[in-house]
Amino acid sequence: MGKEVRIGVIGVGMIGKSHISTYQKIPDARLVAVCDVDKEEAQKVAAQYKIPKVLTDFRKLLKMPGLDAVDVCLHNNLHSPVTIAALEAGKHVYCEKPMAGSYCDSKAMYDAARRTGMKLHIQLSTLYSSEHKTAKRLIKEGRLGKLYYARSYGFRRRGRPWVDGYGTPPFVQKKAAAGGALFDMGIYHMAQILDLLGNPKVLTVSGATHQELPMYEDRAKKAGYDVEEFGVGFVRLAGGISLDVEESWALHHDGSEASKVCGSKGGVKLSPFTFFTSAGDVEISATADLSGADFRWHACNPMYNAYDGSQQHWIAALQNRVPLLDTAGIALNVSLISEGIYRSQELKRELTAAEIGKASKSSALKV
Repeated sequence: MGKEVRIGVIGVGMIGKSHISTYQKIPDARLVAVCDVDKEEAQKVAAQYKIPKVLTDFRKLLKMPGLDAVDVCLHNNLHSPVTIAALEAGKHVYCEKPMAGSYCDSKAMYDAARRTGMKLHIQLSTLYSSEHKTAKRLIKEGRLGKLYYARSYGFRRRGRPWVDGYGTPPFVQKKAAAGGALFDMGIYHMAQILDLLGNPKVLTVSGATHQELPMYEDRAKKAGYDVEEFGVGFVRLAGGISLDVEESWALHHDGSEASKVCGSKGGVKLSPFTFFTSAGDVEISATADLSGADFRWHACNPMYNAYDGSQQHWIAALQNRVPLLDTAGIALNVSLISEGIYRSQELKRELTAAEIGKASKSSALKV
């Protein structure tokens, strides 16, 4: 344990409430304020979790004395302006995924963190799963050899926000969310794979997006649904690595595929976790005792619990107990790939990373 970390949460919607609930379980994480334009809801949340201060203007929150960090739980196109303002006010920032609604906004956040020297952490929960940590160990030990191919995969048979019965309309509106399945789910899977690959430089991106399955007309009309339910992409990465992407909110399929990383000596499938290799001229597909390994690593490494989850890691890093994972750098690359897929859909061709960056325009809302 280390120094108490004083946190203010900006946004108390579904995601904000989830973050607040998690902080309650982390020693030394002290919630001192919540901020939301919906004052009544903010007061209700503050009372439920015994948080002393309620504000409706995030700028006033940033001026609070003794505040160490803020947690930004707003819609995607608000991430950039609020995060940058917080960093420039001398606050560390934990931001919900995706990093922002466009690559140039994500880059502005990344640059602001480097310019101010403040810590920026993006919520990428898949980096803390047992499957991910096990795969990372195998890769670090050289068990996969030279990495050359990976797949980022996410699947829902029918799980589109709002029109399929959960969430709110802004989740399916470009003006608030900027994108659909690729932004909502795809960032988790792409980030996981990029981290396992060492977050290599993106060279080129091609892809396509689709919105084809029928939906309840009344809910679609009320939502103004204008984002994709399905996205695919192909990415060329530095080091001769090929990456393909498939992400669905709704798809007539069975979800039988999985994210994976393949190398010259072996490969891993993340769900269910499987290690593929060869020995004695025999091809081997091996399952793993992830729970046993996880118990042992916790019991034998006093710092291992700093990687139990995204918010747990954030607090440990602010206490200087562990180095902060470069989630901002990973999320920035994911933003580049996502925008590349969207632009490729528009232009019907492959784009270089430089082309994507040059054409990127801010989708940030005014605050």
